[in-house]
Amino acid sequence: MISSKIPISVLIPAKNEEQNLPACLASLERAAEIFVVDSHSTDQSEVIATAAGAKVVQFEFNGHWPKKKNWALDNLPFSHEWVLIVDCDERIPPELWDEIETAIQNPNFDGYYLNRRVFFLGTWIRHGGKYPDWNLRLFRHAKGRYENLQTSDIPNTGDNEVHEHVMIDGSVGYLKQDMLHEDFRDLYHWLARHNRYSNWEARVYYNLLTGMGDSGTIGANLFGDAVQRKRFLKKIWVRLPFKPALRFLLFYVIQLGFLDGRAGYIYGRLLSQYEYQIGVKLFELRQFGGQLNVSPKTDGQPISPP
Repeated sequence: MISSKIPISVLIPAKNEEQNLPACLASLERAAEIFVVDSHSTDQSEVIATAAGAKVVQFEFNGHWPKKKNWALDNLPFSHEWVLIVDCDERIPPELWDEIETAIQNPNFDGYYLNRRVFFLGTWIRHGGKYPDWNLRLFRHAKGRYENLQTSDIPNTGDNEVHEHVMIDGSVGYLKQDMLHEDFRDLYHWLARHNRYSNWEARVYYNLLTGMGDSGTIGANLFGDAVQRKRFLKKIWVRLPFKPALRFLLFYVIQLGFLDGRAGYIYGRLLSQYEYQIGVKLFELRQFGGQLNVSPKTDGQPISPP
């Protein structure tokens, strides 16, 4: 029997998440404090969050920087030293809560990576490089902020950090138990979300190719942690040809995504499509010198995508 709440503040970024919020909030009952930072949802998200005892704060995005999570870390009146960041389509199971409680009672680190178990079409995507999937989500809130990858000038990416990572002023460790990631919405929402994400990714690719946006980030290091190694490999990846085909082969064949059945095949095909979207948007950025919504000087010649 749980005798008391765990002294931790949970931060949930949200917008129109009425399908995911109930399960997410139900998994957070052991937290002493929950903030839902909403972006003026037009569905029942705010009602659901309030009914569950969460504190709802509305975020007003200025169109640039900071985005939602960094703004929340800077401005919310957290009652506890430790903050746990959970997306609406994520759940914290009881065994992970037990580990979190132990970790913050006698902390050896200032932040902890959590491993995500991603579900897609009801299937755990265990292969294809999707597991382990380490995310730094638990940290002393005064010591962690999301990096700025200089992507805020790209429109239609939303008001929330996409794949930016938390930078910790201190040491970090890893928890053993998994958090769960499963979006209860349909594929329409997956595709719409990744259309926005591809805008962001195209800017990241552009910055990597031009050497922009390296300062104030987590950095790239082949011999660093998992995130730094991934960032290092991305600098090589952006220069490769035929990336949509390579993305599918890497996920489905080399990293054994075929072992996840039909869901693995569909996921791999969608990742390939996502890579193509990034590529054509990167072409657009490079064509216009890193700016969007600029009329090109074509001298009557059409511009062909890659």
